[in-house]
Amino acid sequence: MNNTQQKEMKMRTQFGSQPAENWKSQLGKARWPLGIPLVAAAFTALAVGTISPSVGGTSDGNICGKTAADALAGCQTSAQSDHQINLGKCANITDPATRKACEKQAASDLADALQTCQGGFQVRQEACQRLGPAAYDPVIDPTNFTTVIDNRYFPLTPGTTYVYETKATGEKDTFEVTHNTRVIDGVTCVEVHDSVSVNGEVTENTLDWHVQDKEGNVWYFGENTAELENGLIATIEGSFMAGVTNDKPGIIMKARPAVGDFYRQEFSLGNAEDFAETLSLNETVIVPAGRFTNCLKSRERSPLEPDVVEDKFYAPGVGNVLEVDESTGDRTELVQIRR
Repeated sequence: MNNTQQKEMKMRTQFGSQPAENWKSQLGKARWPLGIPLVAAAFTALAVGTISPSVGGTSDGNICGKTAADALAGCQTSAQSDHQINLGKCANITDPATRKACEKQAASDLADALQTCQGGFQVRQEACQRLGPAAYDPVIDPTNFTTVIDNRYFPLTPGTTYVYETKATGEKDTFEVTHNTRVIDGVTCVEVHDSVSVNGEVTENTLDWHVQDKEGNVWYFGENTAELENGLIATIEGSFMAGVTNDKPGIIMKARPAVGDFYRQEFSLGNAEDFAETLSLNETVIVPAGRFTNCLKSRERSPLEPDVVEDKFYAPGVGNVLEVDESTGDRTELVQIRR
């Protein structure tokens, strides 16, 4: 499947027969801070070509390390390609001062993108140290899964809606477990509609697909995402389906979590790559929806947003009750459960 076909597939998946309110997007990609050395590095990168990563242990057998290196190379190439397009746009500005400002901004954007690439590489390297060198290729047997999701920390009962609020941003997140299902990679998954709004205007919409295996692990088989601006789709980046273009599912919550667990929650290289680590099983959380004890605390991050680290708290018999951004301290709190 070529790039055009992939885009067509995503758009067909995106629209289908669903109305506009059935879309959502992932969080916007974080931008890393810019410094003068990075601008210089950006010009150097243009002069000598793609920056080669220094990867320890990418010899035969270390597939995880090789994947990290390949992703870095692809990210850098994409950043430089975008830079060349931006320079082409700048060249068509006739006013010298405006053209110079455009070129300066293009160099700054390149430096910023290259640092994000490097930060993502570091996140992947750290993950490889925890996961080991083997390829990530989970065996998916459709007979091993059920749409009854009753995991202690991540129950998904159709007809249940969780409402979250982030006071710092004014966002309201509605997480609805629907009665709909979708077959992905031969597996029948439960469909969740997750929408984010600000002042009543929908800004993010997603259809997520979850399923539970016979051991009790809850898997994540993909998402259909959109970010909206003024009612129009701005991006569908982050959309993926297990089994399409070699994308693979991950585990959103283990059946019997233990402190120290580290695992992939999704695998769409360069597009959706969350990791999770279990930090605690005895946290107490107080949010508008109530007081919850014996909560699981998970630290989650992605190489696509290397400067973003989130702590998530899951209450027994309830699910996600709180998310905290470690950098900003912003809290996304459960305010209501509708059944």
